[in-house]
Amino acid sequence: MSFTAKDVQALRRATGAGMMDSKNALTEADGDMEAAKQLLRERGLAASAKRSDRESSQGAIALRVDGNVAAMVELKCETDFVASSDQFRESVDGLVSLVLAKGEDAVAERAQDIDDLKITLKENISLGRVVRIEADPANTIGNYLHVQGGRGVNGVLVEIAAGSPELAHDVAVHVAFARPKFLSRDEVPADVVEQERTTLDTISRNEGKPEAALPKIIEGRMNGFFKDIVLVDQPYAKDDKQSVQQFLGGASVVRFAQAEIG
Repeated sequence: MSFTAKDVQALRRATGAGMMDSKNALTEADGDMEAAKQLLRERGLAASAKRSDRESSQGAIALRVDGNVAAMVELKCETDFVASSDQFRESVDGLVSLVLAKGEDAVAERAQDIDDLKITLKENISLGRVVRIEADPANTIGNYLHVQGGRGVNGVLVEIAAGSPELAHDVAVHVAFARPKFLSRDEVPADVVEQERTTLDTISRNEGKPEAALPKIIEGRMNGFFKDIVLVDQPYAKDDKQSVQQFLGGASVVRFAQAEIG
């Protein structure tokens, strides 16, 4: 039974063994994938568990801004030790430069490199969030990257219309720490809103609130719900006496993206 280079790569991904070990095992097994896996296991060359089954809760984030174009890439791994290594950080830096130049789909060009990194660093390594923003020339891109242990762990990109670079940066910092899920109330899915309203209605009734007062009570609680998840409704991080919308003044947020390790 013959085998191809793709079979060798598949065996590498499944076992964590090196390329030559995988090729030799397939040769000895006459191309039988399961038999090759068994050979590698018997020789202690296969990982005890598939790396793809292990949790990737660590990693690093890189972002780049060039004029009205910005990119952000999250590369995930299992431990902060690997995430802080030079090789890992160089990999995520290379990925974000590629996305900045060629677009989000360009990460596919580095699929083999990521597979090789899994073997070299002996961890489950995978792509997380990949974002590229090409802003209107009249708009401003703001960014913020929180660095911990020499690696980015919380990154934000924001496109602002009719606002200064300082304003865009301040909004990006707010997003990093307030973690909004949506830009405006209109973006919150209708079923999510309805489910929350129903839940608040049940809670309010269980608390024995007067029937006549329920609509106002529920509306007030819905406003609190939106303040938690909607960017423009959130109290501004540096001055919670005003909302982000009020802080923006005549400017507006066109879009934002956040990636956070863990």
